[in-house]
Amino acid sequence: MTTTSPTPTPPDSNLLGPEDFDALDAELDAMREQDEEVPQWEFCEGFMAALVCTRRVVPPTEYWPVLFNDFAPAQHMEFVWRWKRRWAEIEHSLDAPVESLDDEDCFQPEVLDTRGAIAALPPEEQADLPTDAVPSYAQVWALGFMYAVENWPADWTAPRDKDAADMLDAALENIVALTEDDKAPPAFSMYAEDGPPTVSQQRLDDLGAAIWAVYDLRQLWRSLGPKVETIRKEATPGRNDPCPCGSGKKYKKCHGAGTD
Repeated sequence: MTTTSPTPTPPDSNLLGPEDFDALDAELDAMREQDEEVPQWEFCEGFMAALVCTRRVVPPTEYWPVLFNDFAPAQHMEFVWRWKRRWAEIEHSLDAPVESLDDEDCFQPEVLDTRGAIAALPPEEQADLPTDAVPSYAQVWALGFMYAVENWPADWTAPRDKDAADMLDAALENIVALTEDDKAPPAFSMYAEDGPPTVSQQRLDDLGAAIWAVYDLRQLWRSLGPKVETIRKEATPGRNDPCPCGSGKKYKKCHGAGTD
């Protein structure tokens, strides 16, 4: 896939490194002490990617309460600072003319191989961990993305143009595929090169398709522009109808006087 827009100006700060994502996790842990439902970063990352693609620019005052259940992260300035940097990185990647997932500027979501991390632990430590409900590779990211889509349905309504609507449906289907468990035979570990395999080739293919889907969504909504609200003109009341101003008089004796 090739996007046709010119390469945008890169973010004015350095790319986030492992220490930044560790800091984000630590800041979310601190927030979780006040609200145990604060999500992990992978979910936040998917949520952010959807917001970057949304047709309308959703302001922070609108999306913070949705992501954090009315818990305000504004007091966690380090988190907000890194959030803005990551947002700029994602925008830069999605607006860059990339042709391959290996391109330097290609969008690469921060996703976890939690199963790989558990499989790499000593057997005695694995025995102390729950074995059910461990998410698949990139599953939490996709759930975060779709959570944003579901919370702003009006901004994700299919366009009237059939080709554009088909493009939207296909892109969302590719992301929804990642919300399902990876049940194909494991072939790779994304946690460690020599770790026990926990991720299938199908999963990696699905992630690649989801990345291109994010590009398609960004391109689709930017090409269509903000949704234009249609303003309906109120019908003029009949001469003998009650005046809509609430005066109790007939329209012809009130605001309709002199309209003949």
